[in-house]
Formats: sequence, structure tokens, C-alpha cells
Amino acid sequence: MHDAFAVIRWSAAGIDPAVISVLWSEAVVAEVFVFFIIGPAFLERYGARAAVTLAAAAGIVRWSIEGVTTSTLLLSILQPLHGLTFALVHLACMRMMRAVVPARMAGTAQALYAFGSGLATAALTLVSGALYAGYAGVSFLLFICGVALPVAWLGFADDT
Repeated sequence: MHDAFAVIRWSAAGIDPAVISVLWSEAVVAEVFVFFIIGPAFLERYGARAAVTLAAAAGIVRWSIEGVTTSTLLLSILQPLHGLTFALVHLACMRMMRAVVPARMAGTAQALYAFGSGLATAALTLVSGALYAGYAGVSFLLFICGVALPVAWLGFADDT
């Protein structure tokens, strides 16, 4: 939902394209920061289960607020959460894959992970389009990670 419709929503709210670029850049900077600085240390200290649980909680906060506002101040505060909702989840998935997949199957596992992610993204973007057409910003609330929180806790082994 966010990747496909946030810019459309922000543009429709009258946010200047330069401001939208800064908002998007904030998310990218946060992603890189988590990938290289915070994420590895967090995973080493707390493990994959804690990482995806934190990411799900960040998603609940991020998309709950984004669903009801286009305030550039609030959006600028929320955008760095992308580092948690994307990069930290990806790092946790890679850590779990390394822990459960035999080394000789690593390439196949990576390919299946990429394929599954792409397929899920395509399907959810299709659903998101229909939801956005009918409900605009409120449709962001349907993607708030409420389901992800228990799945994160129950679906990831405690690998610390």
C-alpha cells in the first residue's frame, strides 16, 4: 500500500513534490542506516524474533498514523520507521534463513525468498489499488501490521 500509493496520497493532499522527495529520501536513509549500523547490532544482541516484533510494532505506529494524516511534520517523523519495517525485517529473515537452510541450498532459498516477496508484493499492490480507489487514506489502516505482530512473535525462533 505504502510504496504504491503514498506519493499519490501526498500529492493529492497538496504536498510539494520537493517535500515528497525529502520524505522518501528520509525512508531510504533510515533503511541504509538500519542495514549497516543498527540492524546487525540489534540482531546480534536480541535475535530475529525481537527484530521482527519491533518491526511489526513500528509498522502499527507508522501506518496507523499515516492512515489518518498527511501532515508533513508527522510524516517526517514517521518516515524513518521504514528502516525498521523493511530493513530490519529483511535482516532478520536472512539471519533465520542462514540458521535453518543448509548451506548447499542457500541459493535456492534466496531465490524462493525473492520470488515469494515479489509475488506477495504484486498481489498486495493489486488489492491495495482496489482499496485505495474506494477508501483513499483510510485503506492504509488495513495494512497496519496488526496480524504481523503475533506472527512475528510466534513465527520466528528465538535465536539469541
